[in-house]
Amino acid sequence: MRVLFTTWAWPSHLYAMVPLAWAFRAAGHDVLVASQPELAGLTASTGLPGVSVGADVDAVGLVRGYVLPSENGPADGAGRTPRSGKGPRAMQMFYAHADSMTDDLARLARDWRADAVVFEPTALAGPVAAAAAGVPAVRLLYGTDLMARARALLPQVLAPLAERNGVDAFDPFGALTVDPCPDDFQVPVDHPRLAMRYVPFNGPGGPPHPPLGPPGSGVQRVVVTWGHTMARLSPERFLAGQVARAIARPGLEVVLAVAKGQRALLGELPGESAGLVKVVEDTPLHLLVDDASLVVAHGGAGTVLTSLRAGVPLLLVPQLPDHLGHSGRVVATGAGEVLTRDEATDERLRAETEKLLTGDVCRAAAVKLREQMLSLPAPAGLVAEIESRVVACAA
Repeated sequence: MRVLFTTWAWPSHLYAMVPLAWAFRAAGHDVLVASQPELAGLTASTGLPGVSVGADVDAVGLVRGYVLPSENGPADGAGRTPRSGKGPRAMQMFYAHADSMTDDLARLARDWRADAVVFEPTALAGPVAAAAAGVPAVRLLYGTDLMARARALLPQVLAPLAERNGVDAFDPFGALTVDPCPDDFQVPVDHPRLAMRYVPFNGPGGPPHPPLGPPGSGVQRVVVTWGHTMARLSPERFLAGQVARAIARPGLEVVLAVAKGQRALLGELPGESAGLVKVVEDTPLHLLVDDASLVVAHGGAGTVLTSLRAGVPLLLVPQLPDHLGHSGRVVATGAGEVLTRDEATDERLRAETEKLLTGDVCRAAAVKLREQMLSLPAPAGLVAEIESRVVACAA
């Protein structure tokens, strides 16, 4: 079988597809990853075959347009006050990417003779291109199903792209949704979903050198990470350095997990020379969280699910709509706490950190979600099931 995976050019969306793509490849199927040119190098770093379709879109500029507002926060770095994070602006961004990619993706699906198109939920070129090529589409979630409420609107939103590619009718959610979230963490949905164990892929890279090792006796480890998005939007919204300065103290090892280019955004870290704060660069998060007592982060899906798979509670400061959605599920399941950006003062960060480190309730909830995750079939165990459903849809 030939399986075409597609996402627009955003690293975390690609990373969420890698475990299932490799599962198909390891099972002997042909796999190809299609995205905008900007993602070509990163796709190659995953070891998966890739191809560019469409044109690059100013994703950072579009995301900047719907950053959640902060009453006391600064402008977005371009002199503008951040605007409300409502759905229509996000949908405009998703449409812009789909408009860029759909025509090329449909041609690729036909020319490559794809048997199925697997798309992440915001890569709306996927289901239209699949329909144009006459093959089933499979939706692969990267976290909470934040697009569920938009299902009825999507055919109308995507109608110009469908008409342009000769598509009369299509399901914007495809024939099947593959879901890496355990039931307790997912929002209620009414469409078919196939549960899959979350397997983290947080980017290429290896463990830090020298290795961290387990924390010393009487020392707890807190991992602080702020993903990739916020640093790209505005340095003022990259709060990792502020968090580390606020919570560092004797008896606590704060590990700052950052990308190489983010090191300069951390500012002065007084606890670094004393060994209270350690900065690790370009280390995949799943290699750092197993020995952690807490993760403090921005609320991105990959960070949240990777932490929960390790049974680690979270303290989150979301600033984007999808971060807010995943943070809401963390609170709903009892696996952590959430602060707004304006609430995230040094005093509150210290207080919430201490509460989570000394309490058992959130850790127990995180461990429960870990157990639910590990009880689900791994990506490799779902390949045959997905294949059978694709064949049935194509018949």
